[in-house]
Amino acid sequence: MKKNKKVGVLMSGGIDSSFAALYLKEKGFDVFGITFLQIGKKAQKKEIERVKKIAKELKINYFLFDIKKMFKEKIIDPFVFGYQRGITPSPCPFCNKEIKFNFLLKKARKAGADYIATGHYVRRKEITADNLRLTTYELLRAKDKKKDQSYFLWQLTQKELRYTLFPLGDFKKEEVIKKLKKSKIGKFFKENDYNESQDICFLKNKDSKKFLKEKVKKRRGGPILDKNGEKIGEHEGICFFTIGQRSGIKIGAKSPNQKPLYVIDIKAEKNAIVVGEEKDLYKKELFAKNINWISGKAPKLPINVQAKIRSRAKLAFATIKKYSKNTLKIEFKKPQRAITPGQHIVFYQKDILLGGGVIER
Repeated sequence: MKKNKKVGVLMSGGIDSSFAALYLKEKGFDVFGITFLQIGKKAQKKEIERVKKIAKELKINYFLFDIKKMFKEKIIDPFVFGYQRGITPSPCPFCNKEIKFNFLLKKARKAGADYIATGHYVRRKEITADNLRLTTYELLRAKDKKKDQSYFLWQLTQKELRYTLFPLGDFKKEEVIKKLKKSKIGKFFKENDYNESQDICFLKNKDSKKFLKEKVKKRRGGPILDKNGEKIGEHEGICFFTIGQRSGIKIGAKSPNQKPLYVIDIKAEKNAIVVGEEKDLYKKELFAKNINWISGKAPKLPINVQAKIRSRAKLAFATIKKYSKNTLKIEFKKPQRAITPGQHIVFYQKDILLGGGVIER
């Protein structure tokens, strides 16, 4: 790869994307910054001002795209609607697919970029078959397994990977912080800026329940059912619950020996939530749809993999089987806790990200 290639770095104003821009600039790439305004100038003022200062310090051009309308239609509205339907959406993979690696990639390419780059902790491997003169790409888990973000990129395709760089994939997070602090852009960060944030960007320090109360004006209460279908209480709206949740059920213990209750199912058609004990949260299989294979080709099924049912879950041994034309059945070696419709399941073989899908049931 020639170092004078032009790269549009998606810069959020945070540590990782700022370091990506710095690192590529130091390696001789022709870098420019791209930032997207998705939730408003007031909410993103601090980050945008920092990007401007960093771009000036690095002597690179900087572009700001106002995508609030698109972000609302493609990311926020489906998030809210999903909760209203009794599922628990995971917006970040869709934002990566629709916004970062679709809209912004196209904008960068029109601006003359050979690549875009992000601050994701993930590795991209280029594989060239000499006899076929064909180059393909694999996505691999990051060197820093605790920080690895490959889970959020399962929807990427060969077309997008061809034009994408992930400069942080071979770094440990501690290395990035250390190098950034010593760099010429380190002065733009305060100590608390180095604290990790796991929040969904548009929640902005609100919990999802508070956010949904602001967005869902019309909501219906309904019954809380036990495992036998008997009504044992009332809830204020299924949009405020997710599988595995314990808080907010508000049902007192009938006896001193009663075990805590958890949401084990949400029946949207009945506007009901079902509760049970923690042991009832463990299941050995699930069904997934909207499948994407990074290679562009589905592997021969059945296939043994390691899978994750949420970003912070541990890898679990599983077998993928075909269930129907558009649905896969995944059977786990050991039961998994709180398998949740709307969340994403992602498949690996060793460090290679094979692909993933959306959990249907």
